[in-house]
Amino acid sequence: SIYDFMNNTRWTSDVFEIEERINCNVLLTISALPSSTTFTGKVQVQSSRPVFNTAYNTVLFNYEDNDVSFAYIRNSALLFSIDQYRDNLTSILAFYAYMILAYDYDSFELKGGSKYFTKAQIVSSNAKNSGDPGWSASAGKRMNRYWMVDNALQSAFEPIRTVYYNYHRLGFDIMYDDIVAGRKVVLESLQQLDKVQRARPGSLNLQIFLTSKSSELINLFSQSEMTEKNAAVSVLKKLDPSNSSKYQEILN
Repeated sequence: SIYDFMNNTRWTSDVFEIEERINCNVLLTISALPSSTTFTGKVQVQSSRPVFNTAYNTVLFNYEDNDVSFAYIRNSALLFSIDQYRDNLTSILAFYAYMILAYDYDSFELKGGSKYFTKAQIVSSNAKNSGDPGWSASAGKRMNRYWMVDNALQSAFEPIRTVYYNYHRLGFDIMYDDIVAGRKVVLESLQQLDKVQRARPGSLNLQIFLTSKSSELINLFSQSEMTEKNAAVSVLKKLDPSNSSKYQEILN
């Protein structure tokens, strides 16, 4: 039912060929069944997009949501309307469908995902009075769905959205022709994120970016010359101090 819902709902008016569809994974883990039709657990959502002229896919969004609780009756249809809250399962799935689209569009056009972030915010707003976990502005210490999309649309987080474009379209997409120039753009993009870290240290949206990119960045800068390695390690340790030892691998 989830597979059909995600793939057969028309999330955008843009026309995609089958091979152009966004690569994504939605892993739902059920940890408890309070009743025969009520489920609690977590959902891991990941999406990626291809890098120009290569077979490589770069992760755009990777997040584990631990505030998942919903009711579902076997074989019932999953129905969604952006204008109203119907149930928590479809709201969660729709929210992440729009977030996946938003980050994908941002990676191809500067702030190209704005309308999808706005749609995700509408879903969040419709669900906030449901009493279901993950939608409240006052819960989760700014680490839930409400804050994820609210942050994305705030001016303080604009550097992250600019980085999504520069990093992918001006960085990775040119590496087939000039890996040195592309890597330089990626490093400059990371340095721009320092503004966000200083203004909103440890913010959810910055964590989402770094969770998605940490392994990729270690692989990328491990191949660069020493000055660039040092610069990359320095900025990454500032952005993500809890994983400092991990980024030290770049220098090995």
